[in-house]
Formats: sequence, C-alpha cells, structure tokens
Amino acid sequence: MSADAELRRDRPHRVAVLVRPGVMPLELGLVHQLFGSARRQSGPGAGSLLYDVVTCATEPGPVPTNADFPIHVSHGPEVIDAAGTVVVPAAEQPGQPETGGPLGPALAAALARVRPGARIASICTGAFVLAAAGLLDGRRATTHWQSADAFRRRFPHLELDPHVLFTDGGDVLTSAGEAAGIDLCLHLIRRDHGAAVAADVARRTVVPPHREGGQAQYVAQPVPEAAGASTAAAREWALEHLDRPVSLRELADRSSMSVRTFTRRFRAEAGCSPGRWLTRQRVERARVLLEETDRPVDVIAGDVGFGTGASLRAHFRDVVGVSPGVYRATFRGGMPHD
Repeated sequence: MSADAELRRDRPHRVAVLVRPGVMPLELGLVHQLFGSARRQSGPGAGSLLYDVVTCATEPGPVPTNADFPIHVSHGPEVIDAAGTVVVPAAEQPGQPETGGPLGPALAAALARVRPGARIASICTGAFVLAAAGLLDGRRATTHWQSADAFRRRFPHLELDPHVLFTDGGDVLTSAGEAAGIDLCLHLIRRDHGAAVAADVARRTVVPPHREGGQAQYVAQPVPEAAGASTAAAREWALEHLDRPVSLRELADRSSMSVRTFTRRFRAEAGCSPGRWLTRQRVERARVLLEETDRPVDVIAGDVGFGTGASLRAHFRDVVGVSPGVYRATFRGGMPHD
C-alpha cells in the first residue's frame, strides 16, 4: 500500500523517526510536535490524530544526543516495516555519514526495511545518510548550507541545491538546517491533508505555515542598507491587498526605498523576488479558499489577484503541481471541476 493510499484510511499514518548517536534533540522533537499535533478538522472523527509518530534506532536502548543527555529509544528498526513515512534526522558524532563515516550494515539494514510506496525524508545533514544509501541517485537534494561543500565532495554525482529550504521528490524528500525540518513537516502535512490542517498545526506551534525563499536569507553577509531598513511592512500591506494589482513601485514607496534598493533588500530578506513572492502568496490564499469555500475558480482568481481563471490555473499548477479543481476535490471531496 502506498503512503498516499494509507492516508485515505481511517487509521493514523505511521511516521517512524530513525535516530542515531549524536541526534539533535530539536530535530527529533519537532517531528513529534508537528505531526503529533495534526488533527482531523471536520467530519467523522473530527479532532482525532492524523499521525502516529514513533522513534526507533538500529537497536533499542539509550542513544546519546549532541547535548548533555541521552534519550531512551524503546523501538528497534522493526517499526519501519509498518511506517508510511520515515524521517532521518541529522547526527553530530564521529563515524556517522555526515562526518565521512560509512553507512554501516545496521543502518543500511534499517533503511532496507522501508516498504515499497512509503516515503523517506531527511532533516539537515540527514541527507548524507540518504545519499550514502543510494536513495538520492537521480534526484535533487538539499542539506545545510554549511555542509554543502562536504556533500558535493563525497557525492559529486548527485544534484545538490543548497539554496532551498527543502526538496520534494515525491517519495524522497530532504530539508536544510534544523528549523527547515519544520518547513518540511508542514509541507508534508499540507500535502497530505491540505492547507487548513497545516495552518492549524503551525498556529499551535507558533510558527509560520509557509516560509518563502531559501537558505540564502540566513547566510551571514553584509547588508548595505541602513540599520532598521526592512520590507516587512510592504509585505504585510501586500497581503492585505492581494485582490488587486500590486506594483513594485508601490511596494518600494511603502518602504521609502528606490525600486532598485527595495528589490535588493527584498531578496535578502525573503530569499526571492517580489514578483515570485506575490505569486506564491496568491496561490496560498487560493488554496485556503478552495478548501473552505464553494466559490468558482474564476471568482477565486479575482479574490486573490490573478484576474482570470486561466491565470490562476497556470500559477496554481506551477506551484502546487495539480489543478485547482483536483486540489479542491482532494481536500473537499467530489469530482474535480475546473
């Protein structure tokens, strides 16, 4: 049974977190916190948990972390057999794949238990494990920007994109630094159960439901503008006016900057161009309206500033991967209708 097929069943979707010596407590905790707080929003079973999250290791027992305390893991790799999703966090300890160590027979055997149709995801330098196991061959991957050069040296045949927060190859996913694991988990929840469920989890956790841009905005570099200069107010204003055309000149004026300075500053803060950011925000608003209202696609297009249904359909498919009709049918039921 595929992971997607299991998601359509009544029982919670099993998420197995495979930890190794040197695991980072934050990465382990965020998987449990995010998936563990996802609940059915409506209908039969409203309020019930959507995921069953379990921690496992190659052998049950104490596992050292990169902090001053160990964790006790009750489960061995056998729980992976029934998992629809397997998450591999990073590990900071000599001898692990991140530090040039081999995959090792025990870890290889554990990964071999991932059943056909299940998906596997890495957090931070956990991507080294997936790469060493051959799971990233022919796929695009990411990892923490500080480890990008080491990753390229060890796996020169793989396509690495150190600029994004996560990659989604369908059944194999990778994410950047620790906090990008939050983005990845929310992305999976959104993919599985829609924007409303993911937004509810984000609210419970007090994190943004979606971060635009990539890792570039977190790399230390000199900022030429005066201290305090920011495009945040312009972005907030744009979100309140998505139903109408928003020009670059308007945004720059609201930040008291020239267009050139605003564009440069915007890229530094958001990790993408103002135009791309606006498109993504409009698509995200359309997601919510498709889930929560019965408005026709052409009407929603006007509500979110795309103007025409054709424009919304094109941008929505480009960002989400499916048409608005298929998306609405998936998360509201019924037949796709565009």
